[in-house]
Amino acid sequence: MANPDKLKEAGKGMIRNLYIILGDQLDRDSSIFDDFDRSEDALWMAEIREESTKVWSHKIRSAYFLSAMRHFGDELRTREYPLHYRSLEDTADLEGFGGALLKDLRELSPRKLRMVHPGEYGVLQEIQTAAAEADLALEILDDRHFLCSAEDFARHAEGRKQLRMEFFYREVRKKTGLLMEEDGKPTGGEWNYDAANRKAFPSSGPPEIPPGKRFPPDKITWEVMQTVAREFTDHPGDLQTFDWPVTPAQAEEALQDFIAHRLPKFGDYQDAMWTEEPFLFHARLSCALNVKLIHPLTVCREVEAAWRKDPDRIPLEAVEGFIRQIIGWREYVRGIYWHFMPEYLGRNTLGANLNLPDFYWTGNTEMACLRDALGQTLKYGYAHHIQRLMLTGLFSLLLGVDPRQTHEWYLAVYLDAVEWVELPNTLGMSQYADDGVMASKPYIASGQYINRMSNYCKHCKFRPDQKIGEDACPFTTLYWDFLIRHRDRFAAHPRMKLQVRNLDRLSEEEMGRIQEQAHDLKQPYTGKSS
Repeated sequence: MANPDKLKEAGKGMIRNLYIILGDQLDRDSSIFDDFDRSEDALWMAEIREESTKVWSHKIRSAYFLSAMRHFGDELRTREYPLHYRSLEDTADLEGFGGALLKDLRELSPRKLRMVHPGEYGVLQEIQTAAAEADLALEILDDRHFLCSAEDFARHAEGRKQLRMEFFYREVRKKTGLLMEEDGKPTGGEWNYDAANRKAFPSSGPPEIPPGKRFPPDKITWEVMQTVAREFTDHPGDLQTFDWPVTPAQAEEALQDFIAHRLPKFGDYQDAMWTEEPFLFHARLSCALNVKLIHPLTVCREVEAAWRKDPDRIPLEAVEGFIRQIIGWREYVRGIYWHFMPEYLGRNTLGANLNLPDFYWTGNTEMACLRDALGQTLKYGYAHHIQRLMLTGLFSLLLGVDPRQTHEWYLAVYLDAVEWVELPNTLGMSQYADDGVMASKPYIASGQYINRMSNYCKHCKFRPDQKIGEDACPFTTLYWDFLIRHRDRFAAHPRMKLQVRNLDRLSEEEMGRIQEQAHDLKQPYTGKSS
């Protein structure tokens, strides 16, 4: 797919600026185009094998990034941008971004290297090293896709003893004007309607769920799927389910489909789960957002406009809950990532050291909730946020898995996983390995929570109300074991002390039996990581 004709016309050493475009920077409105001169400048893109192998990436994740990149590359050629594009085959013998870039820098000899701020600390380091070895200046441009720059977040964080998303979210609401009134007050009188966004489905099951917009693979995507199947044969995942938006036009279609059909019930049921219902009322836009096929402000403004046009059909609680996820959590976790990296990656506050269970890669477990969530993850490369936080993440936290292993699994299996968003959500919010930087408390619960929010327990051999015995739910056993192990740490914690006090209802004998059963559950995952 390389098409360096325009570069050859310019001649070696005649390129003024070589602009790097990464696989998660497929932004038509990127700042790299502001003063781009087609007669002097050129673009550079590369498919890097290491991006699929540094973690054991799901086939759909690899296919998604490659397909979106190739579609974007074709659009750039159509718009007559000089583009040097290295395919996966072109970079097979090169080491990472740095190796591929350095080879082309030596061949093309640009006068300057420019790029939008990367989404991953390690990639930034690789590119900086390659630029230094080529003796080239590297200019980092602002990423206009985000509403809050790393510098903005640093100013927000300055002087605060604790960082909390809610205060950050209010600042962004004021800055953007989303769901704000002329008098400066939040629409509806409240900043946050989270309490109204936690309904479970009735025992009869979910209301009718309109099917989401599907995007069957076109020629480019089929070629990518064949490449991924050939190059990453042993990787997890099922390519036959691929139907994700890979162009800006498709991302806009997906947004409109969500607004028309699923947004009205999204708020009520965003935390609910149901067997063999992987998508429910969720938007399925995170992958398009994370590779920048669609702008977050566009998404939020169109959702708000739909509510203002038809408030009887679309509840304010649904709109606020959705917007909070995008301009609140999404922007906040990026700020956390760049504020605390690279040290953040090594945090392990709770001293967790077990290995991730093998069934995370197979779905073969007797626990019905994990079997369903892991099965759909392996099939689609997708699970919604509560399945990630309160099923796969919760079990890892309660079991005591090394948070680095849990992070690498999340980065590998979800097609929307980019490190800036995945790492703080996993290591911080899900695993509480950052000592409360991301979340004010560990998100722990017993099997009773899962029973309340889903129908999984009806199809399971384990009983969520049992702590001990053959029928005891492992989540429930491990929940009580977690409280016992970390009793001293959380006894005075303002949001945990009530849970810890529940230990007072247990006898020493019962706590001992819980710990013995928890020990047996953990035993297969001790020892060195394979």
